[in-house]
Amino acid sequence: MKLLKLVPDNTNIGFVRVRHIAFAITAILTLLAVAAVGVRGLNMGVDFVGGLMVEAKFASAPPLDKVRSDIDAMNVGEVSLQQFGDPRTVSIRLPLPESSDDGATDALVRKVQAGVEAKYPGVTFSRYDAVSGKVSGELIRNGILAVLLAVVGIAIFSWFRYEWQFGVSTFVAIMHDVLMTLGFFAITRLEFDLNIVAAVLTIVGYSINDKMVIDDRIRENMRKYRKMDMKALIDLSVNETLPRTVMTSVTVMLALGALLAFGGHVLRGFSAAMMLGIIIGTYSSVYVSSSLLITLGLKPEAASDKKAGGIASKAERMGDGAQP
Repeated sequence: MKLLKLVPDNTNIGFVRVRHIAFAITAILTLLAVAAVGVRGLNMGVDFVGGLMVEAKFASAPPLDKVRSDIDAMNVGEVSLQQFGDPRTVSIRLPLPESSDDGATDALVRKVQAGVEAKYPGVTFSRYDAVSGKVSGELIRNGILAVLLAVVGIAIFSWFRYEWQFGVSTFVAIMHDVLMTLGFFAITRLEFDLNIVAAVLTIVGYSINDKMVIDDRIRENMRKYRKMDMKALIDLSVNETLPRTVMTSVTVMLALGALLAFGGHVLRGFSAAMMLGIIIGTYSSVYVSSSLLITLGLKPEAASDKKAGGIASKAERMGDGAQP
C-alpha cells in the first residue's frame, strides 16, 4: 500500500536563492506587527486587567451566545463566558467597576445575577471572585517572563548543541514567530488572556521542534558533505526534511481547524493563535532560520572542526588517565 505523500520525493526547491526576499518580507511584517502592538495595543482579558468572575449553575446547559448577548444588554462592559466540566456550570467574567468601593462591586454582581435569573429561571450562583489590578500586573510580568525565558533558553541550548550561528538564528526566528502572533491579536482585537499565553508558549515549543529537525539535518550533512557549497547544503537539508515538516503542520492544522470550528467562543482565540503560529513557525523554519545561517557565516568545516576537537579532547583525557 502506498503511503500518503504531500511532498514528492527528491524535491529540489531553492529556498536559499530567495532568502533576501524572505528576509525583506519578514522584516516588514515584523515591524508592522510591533507597530500594531504599540499603536493599537492588545485587548487584554480579565486575567490581565483585573475583573470579576461569577460562577453560575443553570438548570440545563445554556446557549452561551445567547447568555452573552443577554448580559451585554445590561451594559456592564465586556463579558467573557467559559463552561467547566459540567456544561450547566458557566464562569461569567466581568470588568471591575470604575469605583474601587466594595459596594460598587457587590452592586454590579447583584445586577448581573438578577438579570440572568430573570432570563433563566432556576439558575444559582455559588461564588464570585475579584481579580485586582495588582494580581493582574503580576500575571502580565509572569507571562512575559515565561515567554522570554523559553526563547532565550532554547537559543542558548542551540548555541551549545550546535554552533553559535544556530543559536542566533533560532532566537531571531522564534522572536519573529512571537511578535507576529502578538501583532495578529493587536489587529484582530481578539481577547488576549492566559489561554493565549499558553498558546504562545506552545507555538514556541512547536517552532523550536521544527527548527531542531532541520538544524540536525544541516549538521549531519555538514559532516557528510564537507566540500559542498553551504547554500546547496542548506537547500538539500531543508528539502530532505520538507515532507516531515509539511505532514506535521497539516496534521496539527486539521486538529486546530476542528477546535476552531467546534470549540466555541472560549477556545476561539487559542485556536486562532495556534493556527497562525503553525503557519508562521513553518515559514520561519524553512525561509528564515536556515537561510540566516549563511548570513551569519556558517561553514561546513565548523562541524568537522568541532567533531575533531571533541575527539582530541577525549583522547587527551584518556591519555591522562592512563599515566601512572
